[in-house]
Amino acid sequence: MEKATFGAGCFWGVEAEFRKLQGVKSTAVGYEGGKTENPTYKDVCTDRTGHAEVVEVEYDPSLVKYEDLLTVFWENHDPTQVNRQGPDVGTQYRSAIFYHSEAQRLAANQSKSALTVGGRYRKPIATEIVPADTFWRAEEYHQQYLEKRGLASCHI
Repeated sequence: MEKATFGAGCFWGVEAEFRKLQGVKSTAVGYEGGKTENPTYKDVCTDRTGHAEVVEVEYDPSLVKYEDLLTVFWENHDPTQVNRQGPDVGTQYRSAIFYHSEAQRLAANQSKSALTVGGRYRKPIATEIVPADTFWRAEEYHQQYLEKRGLASCHI
């Protein structure tokens, strides 16, 4: 099993998309990349913690490749928006890939470069690619939020 961590705006819809992939064994939503220890959702919403809303994905690399996770990441948010996704504004909604290994770092940079060269986006990709830091699990009511409410997605 391996871990991958992605920030792509509000974590509810992002988590739901990753859970659809065969080979994804578990997901958890939380906060990463900031300075505040043990942050709460209320803390992160102040936009003063430095944390992004993220999804931590535990996956079996024999069943799903990291590159497949990257595809889901890129296809389910607008990586050209800086510190926002749709109506959600703040650094907690930034686009970020938190890599857990050198192989993940290389794959993330290659996929970002391919999208840039391929001209898919009219604006520059704002996604940061940074080493994984401490993952702070969000409150239980945020875990699998859409599934608990019978919703399929919350796309913008």
